Parts: sequence; C-alpha cells; structure tokens
Amino acid sequence: MSQVLAAARAAIDRGLAVFPLPIGGRVPERGWQLQATLLPERLPELLAGRGVGIGCRASGAVALDLDVHGDEDGPGVLAALANRLGETVPETFTVATPSGGRHLYFRAPMGCTIGSTSGGRTPLGPGIDVRGPGHRSGGYLVGPGSIVGGRPYVIVRDVPVAPLPGWIENRLQAPQR
Repeated sequence: MSQVLAAARAAIDRGLAVFPLPIGGRVPERGWQLQATLLPERLPELLAGRGVGIGCRASGAVALDLDVHGDEDGPGVLAALANRLGETVPETFTVATPSGGRHLYFRAPMGCTIGSTSGGRTPLGPGIDVRGPGHRSGGYLVGPGSIVGGRPYVIVRDVPVAPLPGWIENRLQAPQR
C-alpha cells in the first residue's frame, strides 16, 4: 500500500488529480469524477486497499496512452509523426503500463476540450489512445502504483508535466471526419 500512496503523492505533486480504482481493476465506480483530488491528506482514506486513477479533467491534463501489443507500436508511431513534422516529443511525466506501453501526461491549455479517443480513431495514429478533459467529465487513466493482472503501473520519468505541444494539440483539436 505504501507504494500506491507514494506513487499517488508523486502524481499529485505533478498536479494530477487522483481517485480510487478497484484493486486489480481498470474501471472506476460511478461518480469517480467527484472523488478526484489534488489533496495529499485525503490519500490514505481515499486509496485504502485501492488502486489509483488519474482524472484528466480535474488535472487539466491530456494524456497519450501509447500501446504496445500485437501490431501496435504507439511509441514508434508518435516518434515517426514527430520526426515527419520536424518536432520532438518533450520530456514529461511518464508511466510504464503492464503491457510495455507508456502513459505520457501533458498540461492542457486553458479551455481545452480535447476528448478521449481510442481504437485507432485518434488523429495521432494507430496505437495511440488519447485521454483528455473533454466537454463534461473527461477521461481517465489507470495511475502509477496500481497493479492490474499482477503487474504494476510504474513511474519511469518522474519529471514535471510538460505543456501539451502545439503540434499534438493541433491534431487533436482538428475536426474529425
């Protein structure tokens, strides 16, 4: 449990709002959006015997879920897109997922309404799911310290959450066809 609390505190220190997830689960209980907090003193009670979720709306964040399984290579797709555009993917708070993927967290610009998309429907390319603040409740990710399928979500880059790069924002704000 101390590992879960330490990871949740690290997330809060980066301005990411946390909420409880069922132990070993990825799907939160109804009303999770109202439980998301940036108050570290609430963590022992809130996360007792639970996993950690990160709420994008409450955090003012956009997160990229870079999947690595089957034919999907989210990190490679993002790197190729950045290279093609002459851009770089900035260093930002990053969590490794049990499948070998990565969650990259970015600070959303004021008034950002980027929603959540997945399953190859994102304008960034296959293997990249997006979790954003959205219009209402926003998306979420399983947070660091959580264990799903016996495998942990681990902080691999404990640095400040970088601002969402304009080249990513422009693609995500573009009208969908």
